[in-house]
Amino acid sequence: MHGKRPTISSVHGVVAAAHPLAAQAGARMLANGGNAFDAAVATSAALNVVEPFMSGLAGLGLATCYVASENRVRALDFTPPVPSRFPVERFKRREDVQRGALAVGTPGNIGGWAELLRTYGKLKLADVFAPAIALARDGFPILEFGEFEINGTAAEIKAHSALYDEWAKTYTGGTGSVKQGFLLKQPDLAKTLGAIAAEGVEHFYRGALGRTVIAHIEKLGGCLTMDDLGAMKPVWKEPLTASYRGLTVNIPPPPCEGFQFLLTLRILEGFDFSKMERNGIEHLDTVWRAIRIAAGVRIANNAAANPNVAELLSDAHVETLRRRVKDGKPVEGPTEQWMAPPAGGAAAESHTTSLSVADRDGNAICVTQSLGSPFGSAVVVPGTGLCLNNFLYWADVNPKSPNLTKPGANLPMCVTPSISTRNGKPELVLGTPGSYGIVQTQPQAFVQYVDYGLPLQEAIEAPRARLWDGRQVEPETRIAAATLDALRKRGHEIMPGEGWTMRVGGMQAIAIDHGTGALTGAADPRRDGYVATP
Repeated sequence: MHGKRPTISSVHGVVAAAHPLAAQAGARMLANGGNAFDAAVATSAALNVVEPFMSGLAGLGLATCYVASENRVRALDFTPPVPSRFPVERFKRREDVQRGALAVGTPGNIGGWAELLRTYGKLKLADVFAPAIALARDGFPILEFGEFEINGTAAEIKAHSALYDEWAKTYTGGTGSVKQGFLLKQPDLAKTLGAIAAEGVEHFYRGALGRTVIAHIEKLGGCLTMDDLGAMKPVWKEPLTASYRGLTVNIPPPPCEGFQFLLTLRILEGFDFSKMERNGIEHLDTVWRAIRIAAGVRIANNAAANPNVAELLSDAHVETLRRRVKDGKPVEGPTEQWMAPPAGGAAAESHTTSLSVADRDGNAICVTQSLGSPFGSAVVVPGTGLCLNNFLYWADVNPKSPNLTKPGANLPMCVTPSISTRNGKPELVLGTPGSYGIVQTQPQAFVQYVDYGLPLQEAIEAPRARLWDGRQVEPETRIAAATLDALRKRGHEIMPGEGWTMRVGGMQAIAIDHGTGALTGAADPRRDGYVATP
């Protein structure tokens, strides 16, 4: 009403995803007798088609799941290790490995999707892939965001002559640009999805499709091998948890870097937001300071293979951080990696997607997955329709860094799918894209929803900010100008911004009311997010 998105609620199931056609694909699985896990895989596969610049089966990710039959939360990690032959010694800056075959990490998404189905799904791979196959074969009209992403990436990819022609042929019909309404057909991808549906994921990890992918990577000078593919194995893990206002927030454990999100919430729990004007000076100053302090702790502890998160989240440690928030002195430091991001390149890192699903049986799942940068490495394998990730761009290649990446090591990832429970039952399913901004913007929305009591859709629509290295903050300018001026005086370097920007993420969430059984979805208008029900 009154110019805002309507609330979408159901007792039969809800899918919140980054594109309406993908959300509908998941809702169709719920309508056809599938559960939340079937719907999540169908949605993920459809996103490969309609959001090819964000994610796909050649990407990787993480999932947090509430399994109703087991009355517990589990995390699934499908982020494979760094390829065994990654020549880290050849690089000095991360931008040196942003595009091309050397940027390609081992794809994990298809293995993760299959594991979700194998363990908890009701339907077969062919069933859940059917909507994606139809979308790829028949095509779909490009929406505003797709036009923006494809055209905004074209010039940069064109500078890579070995990559551009296949990319342009696959996504623009060879023209190099698209307009809203352009019918994007991906027949090669339809065939690839069909072959995997028929032959299983071994077709990719140990079979003919994998050999085709590796041969093309080798031709372009990449380091990924069939051994890397064959070693890919999704891993179920116990979630990492922290309490906030009576909720237990569950996320994947390290090497997932989401403990920054939990640490931020732990810091903020020591502050009474009821005494602070929403989106006012004290509210924003407190949250931004906590985010930057928590980022510093995360970066300082990334060198450890298994950082002592119990100690980092302990009352004693958190209290020292709260005192730092309260002392009023400007907080300055890195927000991403030990090294600074490339000049002018930070905005290109927010290319990930997140989806949230809940079903009538009480299951819930949040999946956050990515190709890395827009269109990942920009390597499109001829005849397959597959665009490969560039997750080695997230490796730390600075030879002076204490967090220097090693071949075969775990790849820390900042994606942070979350499920918050109360008394053991899921109450909030929340995830977002946004690179290192993920662990910044999720706590901002949390405060809007939990502390200020906004309805979920309004909490997601509320203005947010992205913090960059040093003291820089890029807020959405729907925050009052006088408030931003006051925050500038408190030591925050306010960057020019926009009223709405995807650099603060693209959240998809579900609130669960166990009293009524109502499942209420919310989708971020900063991208093409939408909610669908069966």
